[in-house]
Amino acid sequence: MDVFAAIMAPFKWLVSALLVWFHDVLSGAGMPGADGWTWTFAIIGLVLVIRTALIPVFLRQVNAQRRMRQLQPDLTALQDKYKGKSDPLSRQAMAQEQMALYKEHGTNPLSACLPVLSQVPFFFALFQVLSGITSAASQDQGVAAMSHEQVLQFDESSILGAPLSASVLHGTSGDPAAVAVLTVVMIVAMTAAQFMTQRRIMARSITAESADNPLLRQQRMLLYVLPLIFGVGGILFPIGVLIYWTTTNLWTLTQQFFVK
Repeated sequence: MDVFAAIMAPFKWLVSALLVWFHDVLSGAGMPGADGWTWTFAIIGLVLVIRTALIPVFLRQVNAQRRMRQLQPDLTALQDKYKGKSDPLSRQAMAQEQMALYKEHGTNPLSACLPVLSQVPFFFALFQVLSGITSAASQDQGVAAMSHEQVLQFDESSILGAPLSASVLHGTSGDPAAVAVLTVVMIVAMTAAQFMTQRRIMARSITAESADNPLLRQQRMLLYVLPLIFGVGGILFPIGVLIYWTTTNLWTLTQQFFVK
């Protein structure tokens, strides 16, 4: 087992165990165990648990945004101090003073990325679980905490004619057109939610003094680049993973409206 697989193993087990638990709860409530909507709501339940657990991380991000906003006048003054100085000593001195400012205010530029970075292991774990469904079903195997019977149920389940384990480039049974249409709809929804969330974050961070800050220019670039990356990469994701990512982006957008 390689290092990456060893790191991801507990995340895969946790994600699949939560998925199975929600599926069992919904099945016990009367929903058909092999129905695609049962598994879809189980994926949504998985998102709710993970995002609820990450609320403290999100609050740290909000505080980091507030500190970054308070820091902007000092950063602008520092940039003016070294304006026109491009020699190595000046660049080094500016970097050192900038890091000192971040330390003084108790923040850093990466603080705003914490919620996204915290979700990455869970996202990859779900991707690995769902990507391995079809091969496990054909080999009489389970996947992490999912039994072979549950793997078969998931592999045969679909919504609106699109199998949850299918992607545009790696379709299984089902209607390819339905897979393509549902993929496009969810990619549009998740990238739109991400774009609007980033716009709100920038609106909270930018002041009149910080409009020309290089860090904020990078944020403006990411505002358009990240949705493009996820939009293009979305065709590689199984429908189940797209449901997860769309739901979590909608959660993040909604969260921005409730936390000041």
